Amino acid sequence: MRFSKLPRSIRQLSTHVLAIFLGVLLTVSSLRVLPSQAEPAPNPATNTDAPELIAQRQSPATTAIGSTSFVTAAVNRVGTAVVRIDTERTITRRVDPFMEDPFFRRFFGDSLPQQLPSEQLRGLGSGFIIDKSGLILTNAHVVDKADKVTVRLKDGRTFEGKVQGIDEVTDLAVVKINAGNDLPVASLGSSNNVQVGDWAIAVGNPLGFDNTVTLGIVSTLKRSSAQVGISDKRLDFIQTDAAINPGNSGGPLLNERGEVIGINTAIRPDAMGIGFAIPIDKAKAIASQLQRTGKVAHPYLGVQMVTLTPQLAKQNNTDPNSSIEIPEVNGVLVMRVIPNSPAATAGIRRGDVIVQIDGTAIATAEQLQNIVEDSRLGQVLQVKVRRGNQTQQLSVRTAELQNAS
Repeated sequence: MRFSKLPRSIRQLSTHVLAIFLGVLLTVSSLRVLPSQAEPAPNPATNTDAPELIAQRQSPATTAIGSTSFVTAAVNRVGTAVVRIDTERTITRRVDPFMEDPFFRRFFGDSLPQQLPSEQLRGLGSGFIIDKSGLILTNAHVVDKADKVTVRLKDGRTFEGKVQGIDEVTDLAVVKINAGNDLPVASLGSSNNVQVGDWAIAVGNPLGFDNTVTLGIVSTLKRSSAQVGISDKRLDFIQTDAAINPGNSGGPLLNERGEVIGINTAIRPDAMGIGFAIPIDKAKAIASQLQRTGKVAHPYLGVQMVTLTPQLAKQNNTDPNSSIEIPEVNGVLVMRVIPNSPAATAGIRRGDVIVQIDGTAIATAEQLQNIVEDSRLGQVLQVKVRRGNQTQQLSVRTAELQNAS
């Protein structure tokens, strides 16, 4: 009997039963499939055949971002010990002596001014606290000749600063503030352990933007002040590409652990992204002397000099316009002898080539400068010089350098 010949009521009932059956069947099938889709993915650690999931790999970008967290930790370690230093200096300019001539005074009467109006010069720099009692280390050029020094802490408090000592030769100064005995102190590291490529973090107040941090690396070590273009200093700088701008002077240069490795001190106006810092080991020794005596005694010979090589000497000697013939050797050429200096007293002359001091061969002007700097005041140095075709041994007694210039 065909389905179409069944009574209408039976056909409708059969249709509903069939629909219910199909619904139940689909539900059961779904319940069997869904649990398998919700099972956790195989663990690569327990299943060596399963490929590594790309989503579980650490991307290079994530690694780079995560590695910068050491900067935050370093700055947090030393940040509260970094200070801003504002200076004021009053300059009174005298009238041109030409205007003080009695003739002009008689002609113009009292209309001529006695002196020009005074001028206020303001400066800005940085520094950092090295002792809980309020001792601050900074650059000499930040506070030199200042009539008023104001130190501002990171928390906003300001104090009058008293300059305890200045050393122009190494561009270092110590300032004291009276702010209690529980000030934050910067952790001092060792510049002898610094290597080229190490992280370098500069902290300070460049251009008046307080509490600024810049990041770079140590570009090179022992860059002499002569190479930097600061001939009146005796320093071997740490060179860095961390941004150092006016106002950064005196602030700390940190390593990745937040330890001070240098004092930001100099920038070259013609350089792009190159700055220089005084090694902290040098600063420690100078700061100690400045605290005790207020100054540092530097021995000197009294010569202006340049490094000489046989090639440079040969170029000079083959120049028909040259006024002097120079020995074609490695050494230090004396360009000028300061009158009444130890060198002048010992008989050193312009054109001499210093080739040895106390038995040590001299190859560069920086090497000679370091030997003299490390000597004692009044120490007699045995200096061997080449003068034309002759070699002479001279005894030079060092004296105290009175002026950095």
